[in-house]
Amino acid sequence: MTPKSFLLTADVHDYLMDNSEPLDDVQRDLIAETTALGDIASMQIAPEQGAFMTMLVQLMGATSAIEIGTFTGYSALAISRGLPPGGTLLCLDISEEWTEIARRYWHRAGVEEHIELRIGPALDTLRALPPTPAYDLAFIDADKPEYPAYLEELAPRMRTNGVVIVDNVLRDGRVVPGRETDDGDRQMQAFNRLAASDQRFDTLLMPLADGLTFLRKR
Repeated sequence: MTPKSFLLTADVHDYLMDNSEPLDDVQRDLIAETTALGDIASMQIAPEQGAFMTMLVQLMGATSAIEIGTFTGYSALAISRGLPPGGTLLCLDISEEWTEIARRYWHRAGVEEHIELRIGPALDTLRALPPTPAYDLAFIDADKPEYPAYLEELAPRMRTNGVVIVDNVLRDGRVVPGRETDDGDRQMQAFNRLAASDQRFDTLLMPLADGLTFLRKR
């Protein structure tokens, strides 16, 4: 299994996985089917990231979650497995093809009753939601240039002490000044500055997978 983090060598990643909760057949099969899609499989989150998110949902006692960018469903599987009975996860994505894979694995895992999937542009769906605090946890892993807009729409919809998790904020280290290679790197630099200065949240950027930012709603 190739590490998602540029900070991990393959052998260290293998050790990490060997000394954590083992993946089950549903997770392994979903990783394998996604890998078979080719280069696009890089959009899938790291397995250790998924395990962390499941545990975080449990530790928070989260009952309501939302994710922007579902792809083949590994992150939704991770979040939904941490929810209590009656907990809900709203998934936003634009692809019927990719999320059809997700639906099959949610069914296999027995978590589909927790999940509502809405297909369409995420910003349109977000703006149609009531602008009131409704979510304990949010996960952003979609169109990178839209990250500031996603956060702006999520902010009023997060409960106090709710957490927004943002993926790929390190971009393989290319967010470090002087290492930028394209506009995507510079856009992520700008988002990271924006998140760190947002007085609505406490902000922590962690070197997990390709970088995760955690924003706690004040």
